[in-house]
Amino acid sequence: MIPLDLAIRLRDAGLVWRPAPGDQFAVADRDLDDQVFVISHMTIEVRGSLIAFNGTTEWALDDLEKDEAVWLPREDQLRASLGGAFQRLERADGGYRVVAVPNGRPEEFVAPTAEEAYAIALLRVLT
Repeated sequence: MIPLDLAIRLRDAGLVWRPAPGDQFAVADRDLDDQVFVISHMTIEVRGSLIAFNGTTEWALDDLEKDEAVWLPREDQLRASLGGAFQRLERADGGYRVVAVPNGRPEEFVAPTAEEAYAIALLRVLT
């Protein structure tokens, strides 16, 4: 999972989130930064622009606007968002390297996890 601050940077750079079951998100600046929530038809569902918390699983929240949530995209979602800019993923010195072509020439993005390497590459594509 990518760090919350990196997810915020992706959101601010224009990464669009269409919430779906299985998506993970956090709620920043509400003393919930360390909590990861997962959209599920049973407990957390999307109702238009609202993310609704059903039942008593999340006692502190009834619902919140989608824009108040910070999407924590999975590895496959980050790779898909890179689209044609993605070239390859490699192991690199105890971490991972993503090779992508954000502006017509290949660049390397290295991070401790594959998710973070994808996210850093995507951030470069978006900016």
